[in-house]
Formats: sequence, structure tokens, C-alpha cells
Amino acid sequence: MSSKTLISIIIPCKKVDDYTRECIEYCKRLDYQNFEIIVLPDCSTETINGVKVITTGPLSPGIKRNLGVKHSNGEFCAFIDDDAYPRSDWLTNALKYFENPEVGGAGGPGLTPEADSFMQKAGGYVLSSFMVGGLSSRYKTKSCFESDDIHSCNFIAKKTVIEAAGGWNEKYWPGEDTLMCLAIKKLGKKLIESSDVVVYHHRRSLFKPHLRQVSRFGEHRGFFAKKFPENSAKLTYFFPSLLVFSLIVGVVLSLFFSFFVYIVLFGVALYLVSSFIAAVIQVRNVKLLFSVWLGIIVTHIIYGSFFLSGLIKCDLKR
Repeated sequence: MSSKTLISIIIPCKKVDDYTRECIEYCKRLDYQNFEIIVLPDCSTETINGVKVITTGPLSPGIKRNLGVKHSNGEFCAFIDDDAYPRSDWLTNALKYFENPEVGGAGGPGLTPEADSFMQKAGGYVLSSFMVGGLSSRYKTKSCFESDDIHSCNFIAKKTVIEAAGGWNEKYWPGEDTLMCLAIKKLGKKLIESSDVVVYHHRRSLFKPHLRQVSRFGEHRGFFAKKFPENSAKLTYFFPSLLVFSLIVGVVLSLFFSFFVYIVLFGVALYLVSSFIAAVIQVRNVKLLFSVWLGIIVTHIIYGSFFLSGLIKCDLKR
């Protein structure tokens, strides 16, 4: 892929804040030179040197991304969240995967920045734990692999492919990235995730902001598992819900059959040990260790509960 290929970097946001400015500044430091930056805030009168600012009003991220695509001049569109920033080789590394004409989209991890706070890092460790399942690859480095669900904070694709896929879904958020990936796969294209296509993504702090985000993820994934099963009905997505459901059933049965008490206690003990091992693998700091351990447990409970909620809903509203 030629280094002369123009790439449009599209950044949807609510407002141009410190995180947005950080993202823009790191985009300007990329080792790839031929790009334009398009920022789409709800409302802004700010003029930013070298940046196309398009005020949109309070629209969903999907609509903002589609407006960014519409106003873009690049052959490729590179999407990044306003609370993330790219490593200098982000675009250079991503473009090499498109030398294969079968590749329709590429992305990679959103790593926790070193400057994040103690509890932000704890949230990052929870998300990158093996107890999260396959989606943990979104939050840590892993070898290059073919994917079916690349997150929108680090997503690069040809503009023509995005248009052929029908653009970003404007109704659902989060989950619009899942639907974009599904549409690209239906075009017969491959999606590549690679550990060398890196952005740094500021985490939500444990516990309240993190769990609020997890609840949205869980509800949408549960609904999508029913409505869009092609890349959302994976067994690992059901595990937290099975955990919550099994615990409830076990407790109820224990009220009628005393031997179930021992089954429930054994299951809880096994889970606590497994989640503690997962926390130990992630971090060695004692204070951080127990925060991460508790974070893994409550993340499973919240995600699993909201997954079940999404699974039984007829539709979701923003």
C-alpha cells in the first residue's frame, strides 16, 4: 500500500475536551504523513489548526461516523474514540494488512495508558483478564488473527467497503461496531486484528463508571445474541449469565434440598479461586490485586445480569 494513500482519521465526540486534544495531538505525530483529521463534536466554535471540525448536534456515534465518512476525502477511514490516542505507527502498520485484497477491515488493541489513574488501571486489568473471554484481546497485545468483531475505537477500513456495508448502524450504541463487522463479513471480506495496530484507550474507573459501561455492553450483547447471532451468539458471551443464573437456581434449590448447599459452596469457591488466579496473573501490587479481583467478580455479575435483560427484550432504546 502506497504511503501516498490519503487516510481520513474520524473522531466522534460530545465536546472537544482535554482527551480530544490529546487524541488530535498524537494523530499529528503519526509516522504516516498523508492524512486528514475530522472531529465531530455536538457543539463547538473552536478552530483547531489542521483539523476539520464538524458540529453535529447531540447525535449517536454511528451517525457521527457516517457524517465523518461523508465529509472525508481519504481512500481509507480510520476511526478512533476521542478518549483514545494512537501509537505513532498505527496507520503504517494497519495499511500493510490491506495488501491482501480479501481484507475489509483492520484494528487492534486499545491498551490502558500508563498515565491513567490507579482505579482506571484496575478497570483495564479487569477487561484484559482471561476471565473476560475472547474480548480480552481488545485490551492487550496478542498475535495477529482473523476476527469477526473489531471495536470502533481502533478500526480502519476502505471508504468504499464502509459504504458497501451500508455505513455505521445509527440506532444501536454500543454495538454499532459489531454490526459494521457483521456487514463487512457478509461482503465476503476478512477482518484482521493485530497487536501492532495500537491505540491507547483511557479506561473507566472502577467501580461505578466501569460497571455502568459493562452494563451497556452486557445488555446490547444479550440482545444481539438473539437478533444478530452470527457474531454475537458465542458461548463465552453467555458464561457470566450462566454464572448468575446457576447461583440463583442453586440457592433456591438449597432451600428445598440440603445437599445443594454443598454444591453451591463448591461452585462459589471454585469461581473465587479462578478469579483470584486471574487477578494474580494480571497484577502483583497487593492493593491493586484485590481491587482487580473484586472488579472481575462484580463485572461478571453486572454483565451477566444485563445480558439476560437484553436477551429477553424485544428491542433496545438509546
